[in-house]
Amino acid sequence: MNSCLIRQVQLLDPADDRAEIRDVQIVDQAIDAIGVELPNPSKLEEIDGTGQVLGPGLIDLYSYSGEPGYEPRETLFELLQMAYQGGFTQVAVLPDTVPAADRPAQIRQRQQAGGSGQARCLPWGAISYDCQGKQLTDLTELSAVGVVGLCDGRPLMELSLLRRLLEYAQPLDLPIALWPCDRTQAGLCRNGADALRLGLAPIAAAAETIPLNTLLELLVETPRPVHVMRISTARGVERLRQAKAEGQQVTASVTWLHLVFTTENLDSYSPSLRLDPPLGNPADRDALVAGLEDGTLDAIAIDHRAYTYEEKAVPFGVAPPGALGLPVALSLLWQTFVQSGRWTPLQLWRYLSLQPARCLGIDPPALLNQQTGGMVLFDPQIPWQATPEAWGGRAANVPCLGWSLQGRVRQVWQAN
Repeated sequence: MNSCLIRQVQLLDPADDRAEIRDVQIVDQAIDAIGVELPNPSKLEEIDGTGQVLGPGLIDLYSYSGEPGYEPRETLFELLQMAYQGGFTQVAVLPDTVPAADRPAQIRQRQQAGGSGQARCLPWGAISYDCQGKQLTDLTELSAVGVVGLCDGRPLMELSLLRRLLEYAQPLDLPIALWPCDRTQAGLCRNGADALRLGLAPIAAAAETIPLNTLLELLVETPRPVHVMRISTARGVERLRQAKAEGQQVTASVTWLHLVFTTENLDSYSPSLRLDPPLGNPADRDALVAGLEDGTLDAIAIDHRAYTYEEKAVPFGVAPPGALGLPVALSLLWQTFVQSGRWTPLQLWRYLSLQPARCLGIDPPALLNQQTGGMVLFDPQIPWQATPEAWGGRAANVPCLGWSLQGRVRQVWQAN
């Protein structure tokens, strides 16, 4: 279906804040014409798009690749293929691999990844060598080779290193993504009634807010745009709201898992819900959703992380943190927020496409002006089962494994 005519599809363009029912003619992976009722003199394949949505390709702010170093979990090929099937045309891949993406050679390897039927890989360059938070990489050298931004994917615990990073990165026109997380405060579940009820070691919201406050104070002294990753608490949202009101140049993201699940879902002790940061209480989830809606939080990240069956087939408390997301996130977010009437399709696409592009400083995808960053046709009526066979990967560490889901990507067109 590289060329086709889609009849009466809901066309979404978050860049222009427009959602319209239109006929759309696609030729060679790009929109050729848009109209209320288009003719079809070329006899293109026609698709009845009634009830479906056609929007820009989705963009993931950060996810982990098992390759290099952990190929039994997932290869980069598998990651980019699963992303494509899930509607993502661009994925920003974190540098925390073995070896880490901390030198130009590793960056170039990732830039060459991707192809037909796969998302485009946007490599993050490491802030510190081996992502260990001890010594800064050559930031200028990584910038010159074309990284999408600078990030370790881990917390930076040393204040002096964080201060130097903000100073040295001043002349670089690149996003810096930082995760406010205090590793000295350990736990398995966000502090609250569910942690007590389930007998899981609690972790206070302060494990997020203390390093977040530190970062924001440093940004007062050394102003520079920064992206804050993995916000997971109501107090974290409120602190960011205050910072933005004061004019600080910060963007922030929340993972899809922290929007769909809460501590109330931990009754099963599913190892796939062992996350870092841990799931929030219902009040945290409500604050995260509200933070997206009022602009305190800018985007939804997938934070996809694959593990082997053996790694996750262990008790909750010892399971490594992380879950799959790229093949299922759109379906579950649609069910949770659009199908329920909380969000419009345009809102969801804004959080998964336009806003991630803005956070990364890349060209925002658009459709109605016929400039595309890839396109995805999503049918909310398609039923399917969440299994590894459905997404063509080996990993299965996803909380919805085996669930019957409603809504699936029907077709993706990648931009040339």
